[in-house]
Amino acid sequence: MTDVPQLCELLALLFAQEADFTPNLQHQSRALEMIIGQPEVGRVFCAVASGSVIGMVSILFTVSTAEGGRAAWLEDMVVHPDHRGAGVGERLLQTAIAGAKTAGGTRITLLTDATNHAAQKFYGRAGFVRSQMVPLRLKL
Repeated sequence: MTDVPQLCELLALLFAQEADFTPNLQHQSRALEMIIGQPEVGRVFCAVASGSVIGMVSILFTVSTAEGGRAAWLEDMVVHPDHRGAGVGERLLQTAIAGAKTAGGTRITLLTDATNHAAQKFYGRAGFVRSQMVPLRLKL
């Protein structure tokens, strides 16, 4: 869990650009520790260069009655701006997909901002397609 502070820095970059979320170091630290400490909950995959975490992706697991098995949510995907455009994101995404398959996942679902067309194209190149489902949220 020594990488949690670096992961939180990346999440702060991600949440600063997302419409629905704001960075909160305490929340992100607690959630990352929960995921890392409980592999049945999910996985965090990191890209490292020169001893620093430069990118991350997290997947969380659930059970899909529609699929009849385990499914995954791609929760967070971010590459530090200094390392974008070099294939880091593609490698991270492929690692997350492989990790979900290895864990018995039947599908991966993700959310991205409606206006983030670059992210939508990025995920489309990896085979993700727009769902007919509409996300709704209730804050508890």
